[in-house]
Amino acid sequence: MSDNNMEKLREWIASSDNIVFFGGAGVSTESGIPDFRGEDGLYRQKYKYPPEVMLSHSFYLSHTEEFFSFYREKMLFPDAKPNAAHLALAKLEQLGKCRAVITQNIDGLHQAAGSKCVWELHGSVHRNYCTRCRRFYGLDAILHSEGIPRCSCGGIIKPDVVLYEEGLDQNVLSEAVQAIRRADVLIVAGTSLTVYPAAGLIDYYQGDKLVLINKSETGMDSRADLLLNAPVSVLAECLPEE
Repeated sequence: MSDNNMEKLREWIASSDNIVFFGGAGVSTESGIPDFRGEDGLYRQKYKYPPEVMLSHSFYLSHTEEFFSFYREKMLFPDAKPNAAHLALAKLEQLGKCRAVITQNIDGLHQAAGSKCVWELHGSVHRNYCTRCRRFYGLDAILHSEGIPRCSCGGIIKPDVVLYEEGLDQNVLSEAVQAIRRADVLIVAGTSLTVYPAAGLIDYYQGDKLVLINKSETGMDSRADLLLNAPVSVLAECLPEE
């Protein structure tokens, strides 16, 4: 990563009041949440079934108790705190520069850092609901239950996260598309850009300041107007002076 690239990113951020950020698992790894494909990720570990099976809608229906056991153990990180990247984005929103954060993560750390306009493509562990009466529950209802979490009405409390085989929320997807279409600067970070339909979102960007920040190469690197092979926390070094 060259100093010139960092300087250009600082210039683009300083001169823009319509930045949109689109992030993946790499945004939260510095908060201690492993990504699926990294060294400590789910895909590197051995289970009775592949992780994508255990986190699928059909597995949730057919092996409900096993689903919740895996979900509690591998998908919930209640002690995780926002890192420098989350805090930098919240600051950019506060300064009137970042118009939207679009995330593939379900950890709620962008909101914990202070970001207000956050579009969660894959839902959130902090929202859970009864499949029978639709009563809302927070994270504690899952964390502090055993077996299959139940509502007082007897229904199953299901996490409001998008499982494999389930579609994305169309309203969230539409808002994300509109934000990207309107963006002056689009910063895509911490994602391998291999999971669709989320990876296809950058096709809606119409500007000429597409920034890709990722520690490893992605299949979209050639499309970037500015490429930084770095952790997402590098954003903290690009905040404009107040």
